[in-house]
Amino acid sequence: MEPSNSVIARLGVAQTVAWGSTYYLPAMLATPMAKDLGVSTPTIFAAFSVALVVSALLGPTAGRLIDRTGGLDRTGGRSVLVATSLVFAIGLAGLGLAQGAVGLFAAWVILGIGMGAGLYEAAFATLVALYGNRSRGAITGITLIAGFASTVGWPLSTFMEAHIGWRGACLSWAALHLTLGLALNLSMPQVAAKATASSKATSLTGADLTHPADEHSQRRASYALAFVFAATWFISTAMTAHLPRLLQAGGASLATAVMVGALLGPAQVGARMLEFGLLRKVHPLLSARIAATLHPTGALAFGLIGAPAAVLFGVLHGAGNGILTIAKGTLPLVIFGPGGYGHRQGILMVPARVAQAIAGMLLDSLGSTALWISSSLGIASILTLFLLHGDMRTAPDVNHRDSC
Repeated sequence: MEPSNSVIARLGVAQTVAWGSTYYLPAMLATPMAKDLGVSTPTIFAAFSVALVVSALLGPTAGRLIDRTGGLDRTGGRSVLVATSLVFAIGLAGLGLAQGAVGLFAAWVILGIGMGAGLYEAAFATLVALYGNRSRGAITGITLIAGFASTVGWPLSTFMEAHIGWRGACLSWAALHLTLGLALNLSMPQVAAKATASSKATSLTGADLTHPADEHSQRRASYALAFVFAATWFISTAMTAHLPRLLQAGGASLATAVMVGALLGPAQVGARMLEFGLLRKVHPLLSARIAATLHPTGALAFGLIGAPAAVLFGVLHGAGNGILTIAKGTLPLVIFGPGGYGHRQGILMVPARVAQAIAGMLLDSLGSTALWISSSLGIASILTLFLLHGDMRTAPDVNHRDSC
């Protein structure tokens, strides 16, 4: 079955709501939330980090469930995504009604459950269940749309906080999940019978039987991808939650910091359009290598020049993150094949979620020096991606005609 533009659009909008109401929430609401609840701002980010750990623990189970529903009752990821719309709504409502630290952490635990089963990994697994090796273009499509989550989420949360308070903002996001998000996820199609039969003919370990690979190569590739995903998600989370304050600590004004934050979404989308156009003709591993160089380059410019380079840094970081987000979906597919994709994605992302949790707590106290840590991790990711050079010759063909 060929990818459907309607499915991509609906899933992309649902992911925009999901990201805007979780990952992009603390950056704008942490300060008023902490003041009202009588806790410190780092406590807010600690609760967010707990949610990331919960999502890491749940990820493999959610991925396996999507794989199973794709083969058993053919609902694929629809049932999982629908459930997470309800979980997100409950968590956000709980956050909006919290009266202290206990309620705060309890709400973020619930949100962590939704994050582990309702963000990109689940969306990617849903697309693979529907389209198999043809999913590269579809994965790029939903990230094109959801790339505007920061552009929509940060200003919308700020606007709501100014007019109805942070509690009203959380409750409004909950209402969006119960209406828009739920309706969009309910509209996801079933997995075609042909795709279901194909998935049954594929190894449960995730290796496509038409593209066999020895166990040692698969293990090496798994370790390499797990590290790259952990490093890049560390960087992404650090910038998502702390970018405005990091830029101000480096000498940029508040207005500049907000402007740069608003540019992240367009930069991500612009890079994803490049991936969908020019870079679709190259192996996903090559585009990932190019993308991995952008954050260290931008951070170096900002570290050396300061505020005048803030916009350049934001654009380069956003562009690199945009393509690397796609790579998190396409590299496991192109290296291991579609069989057991959801479960494998969940396992590969466990170190990444833990790294995100560490980033959320560590970078809050380091200021602009955190950019040197993130840059070092970016360089390490580039080197690790070059260790996967052999897989470019043996990977399943998902980057040319079958991915359109």
